[in-house]
Amino acid sequence: MNPKPRCPRAAAFLIGAAVLIASCAANPVTGRQDFMLISESEEIEMGRKVDASVTREYGLYDDPRLTAYVADMGRRLGKLSHRPHLEYSVRVLDSPVVNAFAAPGGYLFFTRGILVTLNSEAELAGVMGHEIGHVTARHSAQQLSKAQAAQIGLIIPQVLGVPLLSSLAQVGMGLFFMKYSRDNEREADALSVEYATKAGYDASRLAGFFETLQRMSPQSDKSGLPAWFSTHPSPEDREQAIRAQAQRLQRQTGMTRPRIEREAYLRAIDGIVYGRDPREGYVEGGMYYHPAMRIQFPVPADWKVNDTPTAVQMANREKSAVILFTGAQGRSPEEAARTFVSKTKARVLQGRSARVSVFPAYRLLADVPSSGSTIRTLTYFVQKGGGIYSFTGFSAQRNFPQHETLFESTLTGFAELTDERRIHVQPDRVRLRRTARADSLGNALRSLGVPENRIRETALLNGGVPEEPVPPNTLLKVIERGR
Repeated sequence: MNPKPRCPRAAAFLIGAAVLIASCAANPVTGRQDFMLISESEEIEMGRKVDASVTREYGLYDDPRLTAYVADMGRRLGKLSHRPHLEYSVRVLDSPVVNAFAAPGGYLFFTRGILVTLNSEAELAGVMGHEIGHVTARHSAQQLSKAQAAQIGLIIPQVLGVPLLSSLAQVGMGLFFMKYSRDNEREADALSVEYATKAGYDASRLAGFFETLQRMSPQSDKSGLPAWFSTHPSPEDREQAIRAQAQRLQRQTGMTRPRIEREAYLRAIDGIVYGRDPREGYVEGGMYYHPAMRIQFPVPADWKVNDTPTAVQMANREKSAVILFTGAQGRSPEEAARTFVSKTKARVLQGRSARVSVFPAYRLLADVPSSGSTIRTLTYFVQKGGGIYSFTGFSAQRNFPQHETLFESTLTGFAELTDERRIHVQPDRVRLRRTARADSLGNALRSLGVPENRIRETALLNGGVPEEPVPPNTLLKVIERGR
């Protein structure tokens, strides 16, 4: 036996254990010592990077007045939280998905989809307080610390001379879309009740919002942004617990008239875009149109389209072939092709200048190495105005011949959008209307011109069901149809 090789491992174990013991910090909410590998300054830096990634990937909703209104709620509740020194930054994402989430360091994200679904400032305070609770209790930082500790190259292999496999910056945005635990959710609910009550709101309204969400069962978006229940699992008896905690805090603080501010909130969201915004791209009659960019191209029959602010991806039913449209780097189509080859280490099979519709282009057929296999790609780099676009069809090398003709016809179908009817489309929007008399919510919506097949959907947007009564002179949300 030769015990010498064991010595470095034993030393590594002892050093690793010492680091793990030392890697604890007092939780700002509970005061308990939590396992934590991330300092507050690292937490803030990570949040800043996630903020840049999320806003680039999903885009911000262009309404400064609404954004300022929502951000003001975040700042006010942040000052009442367990970490009042953080600078809470609130973004409104241009996505119809119903969700809100937080990144470490005080970065909070609300989709316009969730703002459409809320029905009062008290509900907004509840959801805002919930997300701030995730920040103050350092839930994301705890997840990241556990993920870091699980990395093979984190602590002990470093002692053995193996380089670190992943840094904080490389953990990636995806971790922030991981599910919180139900314990995390329960704690965030309790903190929401505390913060909203301190701000003078009726914190029990959060329970009603969760009940509406359960009835809506919102789904994730084609862009890949997850919906609420994908990232926020519901604890048992959630609504009852929130109501009981809110009542207890109201008694303890002597609050007799908690604020709801329903009409103030509804007026703040009046005119907000509802659902997908066709001005940012839509599919109709087998064509993709982007009015803002003034472009169009064909969509193969039965292919699924995934449209995000940075790219349009189309895939066949078997997912054996993909077409990707996105921006490209370069001052000319040929330069963009060279950059592509350099970055992907592609083996060029064919390359030549071309034209697509009226636009100068460069056609590139290449094989790209990918995880031990080879992907064959056909790309047209197209110059339109001052921009270069990359339009690529790709599949496994062996499957490429069966898709090549479809790739060619789709990519060369790129053209200028000139049809004024396609350009000047308008999105659906939320509008406010008042009821004339007492009635059921369903009948009130019918009297306001809501079609029968939209009654339940619109009732849910108003936080109710068609059968429930509404008093006269009640302000309701209806959907004004666009296009």
